[in-house]
Parts: sequence; structure tokens; C-alpha cells
Amino acid sequence: MKVAISINIPLERRTGVEEYIYRLLCNLSTIDGFKNHQFFILTPQITETLKEIAEKSKTNNNEYVLKQLNWPFKKFWTIIRLGWEMYKNEYDILFVPAHIYPYLRKKTKLIVTIQGLEFEKLPRMYSFFKRTLLRWITKRNAKKANKIIVPSQSTKNDLIKFYQIDANKIFIVYHGVSDPPSRLGDTYLPAHNSDNKYILYLGRGDRRKNIKGLIRAFNTLKQNYQIPHRLILVGPNIGYDIPNSLKDEIVCTGYVNDERKWSLLKNADIFVFPSFYEGFGIPILEAQKIGTPVVCSSTSSMPEIVYGPTNSEPSAILINPYKPSEIAEGIHKIIRNQAFSDELVKRGYENVQRFSWPKCAKETLDIITA
Repeated sequence: MKVAISINIPLERRTGVEEYIYRLLCNLSTIDGFKNHQFFILTPQITETLKEIAEKSKTNNNEYVLKQLNWPFKKFWTIIRLGWEMYKNEYDILFVPAHIYPYLRKKTKLIVTIQGLEFEKLPRMYSFFKRTLLRWITKRNAKKANKIIVPSQSTKNDLIKFYQIDANKIFIVYHGVSDPPSRLGDTYLPAHNSDNKYILYLGRGDRRKNIKGLIRAFNTLKQNYQIPHRLILVGPNIGYDIPNSLKDEIVCTGYVNDERKWSLLKNADIFVFPSFYEGFGIPILEAQKIGTPVVCSSTSSMPEIVYGPTNSEPSAILINPYKPSEIAEGIHKIIRNQAFSDELVKRGYENVQRFSWPKCAKETLDIITA
């Protein structure tokens, strides 16, 4: 079969969706069944990252075909330029891991990945225009697709609830977690105290990520318990107002590269992920992979990710993200109880074994080619 994969977002500075696409593409070509089909990456620009992915596929005796579909405008590449490509050349399948699909020949099957419906669950956190656009894109994708890949039971449930999608065409494929570099340096942070203790958040700065709630929780910890830790906020678009009393206690790093990310995760005392909604939550698994105890929300997919099918105890402290006091208490429970912290690390190591990118790629390939 001829399988087209639409990639129209850059993969150089990766957060959740970009990380998913990058790791999936890297691992798909390692699966035995890949060589039985032709895979074309269709993109408005062949970047160095895409060249790297294609080159790696050659070492596996398989190969992606990169096709740059030139388009002079910033918008409508998918609808017009990709649409023309799909009409002109007969592909059996179009796989869209993010964004929208163009008009297709009737015999071309459409497979999409939908990460989550945060704009439906948290409508007040999105402008009317953005919410309407996201709803149109996601509902259109879900209704048209022959198969839908989702990263959690939570997202599957939301698709059924909000859009009445047939459950039989929704397939749950958990994301993976990559291995940290073999050698990690220091945390690249300015000196603060002799122990350089800190609490870490890693992710984007969107409102649904609940950075404000985390800052309030951190302020409570400083006032009530006088903890020596700083709060390190890592990721793009983090620009929340920080109280003057905490100016020296909170560090916003912006986007960091992969090595620095893992270094920060390794050296953190606690990783906190207080998001109101997540389709999956890769940073939770990254923290557990490197041996850092986790505090995360009890909403959406996160209990599903940290509990596992047979675990009676969660591998992270689950908190109500709408209550900063509860976030603070969850963090303090780990700070004050080393034995409990060690137990969470142990549970985290066990939990993270369930997730891998090769497994994600294998299950995705089976769905695409079945």
C-alpha cells in the first residue's frame, strides 16, 4: 500500500504533539511490517529533522520518501496543496497525526490521531474563535476518519460523549517515553543555596496547564513550611505574573533542549504536573523514567497513566488541580517523608515499563495497514 503521512508542523522544538510525531516516525521504520508498504512524508518544507528521520529509516533497510509540496502562502497548504497531491497521486491511506485533512478521493482511507478535547472540557480557557476553530477541525476529522487513534481511554470517552463517534473506530494507543542520555550534567541553574533544591514543572504555558495554581501552591509552601526549594518552570510561553515576594524563588527557563530537560528532571526533588486536562501527559512518564517522584492532577487521562491496569496504588500523588492548597500538601508530603518519596520512585519505575515508543509504533502500524 501507498501510505501518505501529512507533517505540516516543525519538529525541531518539541513539546507533546511534536514529540509524539517525531518518536512515532523514528520508530515506525524499525517495525518489520513497514517494509511491506511505501511510506511518503508529505510536508511544506523538508527540514533537517525530517532528513534525519528519513536517513535513520535507511539504516533499518526501510525508507521514507520525503516529498516537499511547495506552496507560496502561509495558509491553506493542507486544504489546497496537499489536497492537490492526494488527488493527483493515488495514495491508499492518508495518516494525519496532527491538524486537518484535505479533500480526498473516495477510495483513500483516512486515519487521524486526536490527542484530546481540552477545548470542549475547558471552554472558558479558549477564545470564541479558537474554540470554534478547534471544534470544527476535530469534529470534522473524527466524523470523516475511517480510524481514529487516541492516546488514552479518557480521550476516547470524550470523543464519544461530545461528538457521538462510533467507539469501534477509535483505537487507544498509548504514547511512549524515550530513554535519557547516558550522561547528564548539572542543572545549569544559578546557585541559590548549598543543596540547590528545586521543584520542577515541564510543559507549555497554556492556561489549562494551571501554572497560576502551581505558583499559589508554591507560595503556600514558602509561607507555611519555609521550604528551601525554588520552583523551576520549564517550557515555551510561560509568562505568568510572579509575586514580588517570589521573584528570587521562581525561575522561568523557556524552552530547553533534550539534554538539559533530562538533567533538570533528574536533579529535581519533585516533578509537579497540575494540568486541568491532558490527553496523555508524556512529562509524567519522563520524570518517572529518570527516578523523580511525581505530583499530578486527578483529572482526564492522568489517573489512567499513573495507575496501570493492575496497580492498587498510584505511582504518583494525585491532586485536585482546582485546589492550590491540595497541590501544596501533595508536594509537602514528598518533601517531609523520604521513605514515601522513595516508594513513589519505585512505583514510577514499575509503571513506566508499560510504555515505549516501539510498542506505540507497532500498534499504530497495525492500525494503519490492517
